[in-house]
Parts: sequence; C-alpha cells; structure tokens
Amino acid sequence: MVFPISHIRDRFPSLSVKDGERDRIYLDNPAGTQVPSTVIDAITHYLLHNASNAGGAFATSIETDRTWRKAHEDMATFLGANSAAEIVIGQSMTSLTFHLSRSICHDFRPGDQIVITRMEHEGNVGPWLEIARDRGLEIRWVEFNRDSWQIEPEDLAASLTERTRLVALNYASNMTGSVNDVKRLTRIAQDAGALVYVDAVQLAPHHLVDVQALGCDFLACSSYKFFGPHMGIVWGKEELLTSLYPYKGRCVSDASPDRFEMGTPQYELLAGLSATVEYFAELGALCGGSGDMRAQIAHAYDAQRRYEEPITNQLIAGLQTIPGVTIYGISNPNRIAERVTTVSFRHDRHDPKAIATALAQSGIHVWHGHNYAYEPARALNLPLEEGVVRIGLSHYNTQSEVEHTLNEITKAVKIAG
Repeated sequence: MVFPISHIRDRFPSLSVKDGERDRIYLDNPAGTQVPSTVIDAITHYLLHNASNAGGAFATSIETDRTWRKAHEDMATFLGANSAAEIVIGQSMTSLTFHLSRSICHDFRPGDQIVITRMEHEGNVGPWLEIARDRGLEIRWVEFNRDSWQIEPEDLAASLTERTRLVALNYASNMTGSVNDVKRLTRIAQDAGALVYVDAVQLAPHHLVDVQALGCDFLACSSYKFFGPHMGIVWGKEELLTSLYPYKGRCVSDASPDRFEMGTPQYELLAGLSATVEYFAELGALCGGSGDMRAQIAHAYDAQRRYEEPITNQLIAGLQTIPGVTIYGISNPNRIAERVTTVSFRHDRHDPKAIATALAQSGIHVWHGHNYAYEPARALNLPLEEGVVRIGLSHYNTQSEVEHTLNEITKAVKIAG
C-alpha cells in the first residue's frame, strides 16, 4: 500500500509551525525527532490528572505506579525483551551508561580490557574510558573499514584477547549512518568471553530492534530519537542485571530494574514513553499490519523503511551532483539497507557551519560539527572544530523537502563561492 505520508504528518503538530511565512523543514532528526500529538497529550494528561509520587494508597499514586509499570512493559515489547525487569529507564543513554559502567566493571581487574570501536558516539566511549581510568583497565580500539564503512568481523576478532571483558559496539553510526552486523559481531565477542554493550540510539528510529535475536548482553537507546520524550533506555539480560553490583541508596529495592533507576522517575515522561510505543503500533495498523503490538511495531518499521530508503537515496544522489561535496558513509544505492537515513558531508571550499547557517536561514534544520561522533571524526582526519554537515531524514519528511534542501545547498555553495 502507499505510505500514508499526509496522515502521518498530520499526527505531528510541530510540522505545521512556521517562522513567519516560511515553513520549517526538520532534517535534524539524528539529534532528536519531533513528537506526535498523542505523546504530547499523554504527558499533559498525566500532569493534569495523575501528578503524584509512587507507592501511595490514593488514586493518583496508584495511577503513577501503573504508569511506571506500563512504560517498562511497553519498552520490553518494543525491544523484544523477555520481561519488563530487563528495562532500565533514566535521564539519557549517556547518563545510564555512565551509571551502569560502574556496576558492569565492578569486578574487573587491572589489566582487563575493554574494546571500543572507532564508530562509537561519545556516549558509548566516555563512560568506558572513565571506568578504565578508575580501575586500571586497558582500552583497545577497533577501526572501521573505510571501504565498507562498517566494523568488519575479522578486525574485531583480531582485537580480542583472553583479557577482554567487554566490547562496546555501535549499531548505526550517528555520523556515517552505517549499520553494523551486530548479531555476528556479538557472537565473535561472546565466543571470546566478553560482554557486549550495544549503542542502538541511531538505529531504533529506523530499524526494528530485537534483543533476543541479537544475543547481546546490553542495548541502549533514546526515546527522543524515535518520536518520544527525552529519556534513555537500557535493556539488559535479567540474569546479568540481577547479578551486577548496584550503586544505589539504602532504601531502594534490590529488584530489577529498581536497583539501577536512581531517584524519583520522570513519571510524566514515562506516560509519554508508552504513548510513543503505541504510536508505532498505530502506524503499523495504519499501514495494513495486524497481530499483537510487537507485530504491529514490526510492520511499522517495514513500512517506514520502504518509504525512507528511496528518499535517502534521492538525498545521496543529489549531493553527489554538487561539485566539491564528499559524503562520509555508504553511497551505493544497492547498499541502502546497510545504512540509516543519516547523511554527512563536507564541501571542499565551504566549512560546514557556513552551509548549515545558510540552510537555517531558509528554514531547513540541519546539524554541523562532530555531533559527539568524536572518534569517527578523528578516524576520518576531519577538523574537529568543523566536523561535517549532517542531514537526517525521518518517515515524516517528504521527497519535496529533500529536493528543496538540495536546491538550497547548491545555492549556498554558489553564493558562498
């Protein structure tokens, strides 16, 4: 069936906001997506009708308890987890990773090794560098292949030793958009005796996540990257979460996930998180899917990928026609399934800030800089103070928006030149 783009755009009220007479075009999606009205309504409804702390005998507190449980249950469904006990929710992926790194590495010994790939966002680098410094651990790096733009299995295997305790793996790059074969890489790491911590922040807005199929030990994502509120989520195997040493207050339950969720949760955002998962199920039904919530979510991803991939190829092909542009990532249209919609580029005469500023003046929202893809930028020998221009499409963007953006980039380059 035809992807119902008009109906979908109507679900996102911010898409109709104008700056004067000028439409906004949101291509800043890798840093954070817009949200549907149902998510906004769920947050507002909680604040109006159920604002309370948890654990009380009165109505609003009982509803708050239900909101907390439902958010964990819904995220378990969203990620394909075995149970809600495997879902840890917090402020952000980075803050959760910093917190959990202390527990994961609690029993590591000086000289033990953590392997990190050069594709990682800083959120899956900084926490491991800090705990390695604290505990005398060794960091080993795995380069990404400059031809495939992916982590090659043989390169990961070559980095592993009998002292490797953990591997930090990037699922999809927030700079190049490349998607790694995390299932295969996980198997290689685990065969060497290592735990695997996966950053799926950039993948989750575009591809279905199935933690059981992947076989990894931990997986992190951020709901504000897939049309939800500003929250981070980490899935972990229940037997691991219950065996780790928890850094927590004395009054906190020792049950999972309570033992890793510090302080009072953001209950209104948890209500929005459930509405975000429900949005995917509703999208699946709208696109002709059937079955339970997980099946509907899977159908939504299939439908949006069929829509997003052609406009991503349109963007890449258009950029390739602009003299002086270099794209950092997979540009072969036959490999579109091996990347997400994030496309980064540089021009040989104009710095990224100048191009991004020119686009902003035309109402087109894009990012410039290293965008916390610090290691990829260093690996590619990019000027860190400049980085790249980064464009990221979503399922609510249109072919005409891509065409207009390409025209404005061409205009910006000519005017500046």
